[in-house]
Order: sequence, then C-alpha cells, then structure tokens
Amino acid sequence: MDSFTPSTDAVANSIIWSALLALVPLLLFFFLLAVVKTKAYIAGAWSLLAALLIAVLGFSMPVGLALLSATQGAAFGLFPVVWIIIMAVWLYQVTVLSGRFEDLRRVFDAVGGGDLRVQAILVAFCFGGLLEALAGFGAPVAITVTMLLALGIAPIRAAAAVLVANTAPVAFGALAIPITTAANLTNYTGEEIGAVVGRQTPLLAFFIPLVLLFILDGRKGLRDCWPVALLTGVVFSVMQFLCSNYFSYELTDIVASLVAMAAAVGFLRVWHPRNGAEADARMSEELAAARASGWTPAGGDGNADVGTAATDTAADRLTPGRAWMALFPYVLVIAVFGIVNLWTWGINIPEALEKTIIKIPWPVLHEKLLDANGQQQSSTVYNFEWLISPGTLLLISGLIVAVVYSRFNDGGRYPLAVGEAVKEIGRTAVRMRSAAMTILAVLALAYVMNFSGQTVSIGTWLAGTGAFFAFLSPVLGWIGTAVTGSDTSANALFAKLQQTAGIQAGIDPQLLVAANTGGGVMGKLISPQNLAIGAAAVNMSGQESVLFRKVVGWSVILLLALCCIVFLQSTPVLGWMLP
Repeated sequence: MDSFTPSTDAVANSIIWSALLALVPLLLFFFLLAVVKTKAYIAGAWSLLAALLIAVLGFSMPVGLALLSATQGAAFGLFPVVWIIIMAVWLYQVTVLSGRFEDLRRVFDAVGGGDLRVQAILVAFCFGGLLEALAGFGAPVAITVTMLLALGIAPIRAAAAVLVANTAPVAFGALAIPITTAANLTNYTGEEIGAVVGRQTPLLAFFIPLVLLFILDGRKGLRDCWPVALLTGVVFSVMQFLCSNYFSYELTDIVASLVAMAAAVGFLRVWHPRNGAEADARMSEELAAARASGWTPAGGDGNADVGTAATDTAADRLTPGRAWMALFPYVLVIAVFGIVNLWTWGINIPEALEKTIIKIPWPVLHEKLLDANGQQQSSTVYNFEWLISPGTLLLISGLIVAVVYSRFNDGGRYPLAVGEAVKEIGRTAVRMRSAAMTILAVLALAYVMNFSGQTVSIGTWLAGTGAFFAFLSPVLGWIGTAVTGSDTSANALFAKLQQTAGIQAGIDPQLLVAANTGGGVMGKLISPQNLAIGAAAVNMSGQESVLFRKVVGWSVILLLALCCIVFLQSTPVLGWMLP
C-alpha cells in the first residue's frame, strides 16, 4: 500500500473546493439529525460513508488507509469514550439500586433553598464544572444528567441544561489539557495561552446560570431566581479570570467551581427564591407527562419515583449519616480523580500512572500516513489508557461504593448486594448500545476527516480571510470540537494553524490560539458525541435530534458572542483586555 500525505488543496488544486467538499459529511450529519430527524447512529453511518468516499475520491487517500483511519477512530470511540459513559451511568445505577439517590435529592433540596431550579444550577453548573475539571471526556455530562433526573427534571430538559452548563468549564477542563495541548503545538507556554483564554470565556460563563434558568423554567425561572444565578455566574467567572492569570491555569475550574458553589450556598442563607412550590409542580407535571408517554429512567422501574419531595414523610428526613452516605459516591469520585491527577507528595502518582499507558502504533496506518515533512504522525498511535481512563477510575469508585453500601445498609433500609451491582454493568452496557453505535460512527468519521486532510482544508480556507479571521477564528475551534467531541482535539488540529494565520494576517497569534480553545467550548454543545452521551444518560438514545434542536441555538449565539469579543480584542476597542 502506498504512503499518503494529506493535502489541503487536493480537489482541483483549490483550497476552496477542497474545503467545500470537506464540509459535506458534517452538513449531511446535521441535516439528517435536525431536518430528516433520523436516529443519530444512522446519521453517523451515512456521514461516515460520505467522509470515506470524499477521502478516497476527492482527497486521493488510499482505500485501505481510509478504512484503517475509521477503525482507529472507532477504537477510540469504544475506549475510552463509550467506556466512560457506561461507567458513569453504572455509578448512578449503583446508587439507585441501593435506594440512596433519593437521599441525595433531599441533600440538594436542603442546600438549594428548597427550589428545584436552584438545585439544578448547583448540580449542572458547579458540581458539573468540578467534574469537568477533574475528568472531562463526557463523564461530567453523564453523571450530572442522572443527578438532575433524580431531582425531578424531565429528561430532555435535564440533558439540555447539562450540555449548556458544560460549556463554562470546558476550556480549562481535565486540568486544562486543551490549553496544555495548544501550548505544546506552538511556541507559547500554557500560562500565556491560559491567561488569554481567561480574558475571553469568563465573559460568557457568567451568563450561563441565567441561561440554565431559562432552559429549566423559562421567563418565570429568570424572574424568580436570577439573583442567585447571576451571583453564581459572576463568582465563577471572576475566579476563572483570577486563577488562570495569577495562580494556576491547570486548577482554574476546580477553584472556580468550588468558590461559586460556596458563594451560592452562602447567599441562599440570606436570600430565598420565589415561587419554588409552583415551579416544582410545573416540573413534576412535565416529568409525569414524559412517563405517560412511555419514558422511564435508565434501568428504572416505570412506576419508580424520580426525585419528588411530595411523598416525603417524617421517616424520610435526612440524618447526617444518611446525607454523608448519599454524597459519598461523588466525594469519592472527586477524591479518586484528584489523587490520580494531582498527588505529587512523596510519590508522583500522575507520573507513575502515565507509565501504564500502552502505546499502539495503528497497524499499517502508522507507517503509511505521513506529514508534510515525510514523518510519521503521532496521532496514528493509539493510547490504551487502561488504568487512568476516567471510565476505569469510575469503575474503581463504583466498586468501592458498592462494597460500602452493602456493608453499611442502615439495618436493611438500603439493601444492595455487591454481586447485583456488578451484574448491573452488563445491563447498563446493553442499554447504551445505540449510543455506543453513534459514538463509534462519529469518532470514525472524525478520524477519516482528520487523516485525509478534510478538517485542515476547512481550517486553512477560513484562515485565508485576512484581518477578518479574528472574527472567524473561534469558528475553527467550534468546528473541530463539533467533529471530534473534544476541545483538546480541536486544539491539536488547529492551534498551529491559528498561530500561523495570526502571524500572516498581523493579528496577535496568542489571541487566535486562545480563541480556538474558546470556540471549541461552544462546539461541545452540538458535538454528536456529547449529544449521544446526554441522550443515553436520560434513556432516550435515538432522540438526539430532539436534543440537538434544543441546544443548537445556544451554541450559535454563544459562538457569535465570542467571535465579536475576539474581533474587538484584535482592535484597540478591547485590545486593552489582553495581557
């Protein structure tokens, strides 16, 4: 088989025609999903086929290499992505099987001032931000969606709220890996890029809790709860700015999420939202309507209660011990991820665990896919992170939880057998099969587009717009994350391109590299991978098109706002904001 070097002008020696043809698989996917309303895995399969045909016929990629690209993408989709989703939903199922998830709802009822909308913000925005800081890769979405279901939020509304909430921390997610990746590909440091990102995304992050209120309860929610939502967003944004610029960009989301949570809880001691009972009634009716249409929680009994306080009795009132046990799984998850990613005292655990990664050069592809310099590409090496994958860490956490719950069952009030918890892994995997098919198709599509040169053709075309590229630069990150589901991958694709385009156009390259990261944040909202995760977590796999229509507007609005911010920062109007 001949070797292959991707080209950005493979179609008629034209970057424009190459880019337009490369857009076809993406446009086809979103057309099938939003207009034709097909199931996501069907849309993914047809789009993958289109990408393969374009790679072979348009970009002259050998058939064998195109197919091998798809297999590497599918392998990455299976592990770690699908593995993470299954384990996140399984951890939730362990708490449901034990009966302790209802106590978690009561904990948030107490902390959130008794208002379901405020509880949802604390879970989706603050707790989700903390999980994004430590885990990333879809785990925060899968976990917090199940938590919102337990609080009593209807499935699609819960998924939409969590996807929007997840935009705030993504740039600094997983200990700021997207920024570190961009730094490794350019001649800047993570501190330099992080400082600029910290002067862009916080300008939008402080609006996100208000958007969540609107998603959860429309204008009534905004009218009743805007003070605590605004405070939470402002505190989060201020801490993102301060931490990314003056402390540690890797710890930005951890600090911002914890301080925002503390500020919100403290504020609720002196201020109380209005009309909470009426809002609870509206949301209960919506959840009941979803049940009446045949929906049930993943693995749940169709008649089971999912988080309503209406039937609570005196016996249901929380004790400190029950509250601790309800919170234990999530405290444990934070502790496990924190130790794995941060512990360097005595023994450097992150460094030690890094050595457990098994690097697998993808057969044939690694030898035959070359860059412009004739060198093998590192992206054709598959990293099998069997121990440090967030999915494996969630498995370890879930097994510990199952043992603890089975041992301390409050005299039989919360019965759980470890064997039954382990069997639930298989049942969860079966329920996730359509979501898994979607993710495998989407990641295969992403790898084919990346390795054949289609994605970079789109980026190069946009980068040729001169000074106006400052406005368009976030769009590159948005496209990259929409395709791959990862802001890290978007930076791996386009960070160097952004730097080069900035130098050629006379625009601050650091600004554009940071803009790529920020644009990726907005692309996460409509990433097929994330849509599949959200739909699977609420047991509505196959209805990703409904979820897509709920969030695509917010993705575009936030993207346009960031485009305007970046453009103005490239001019004297807001140029003073840059370090």
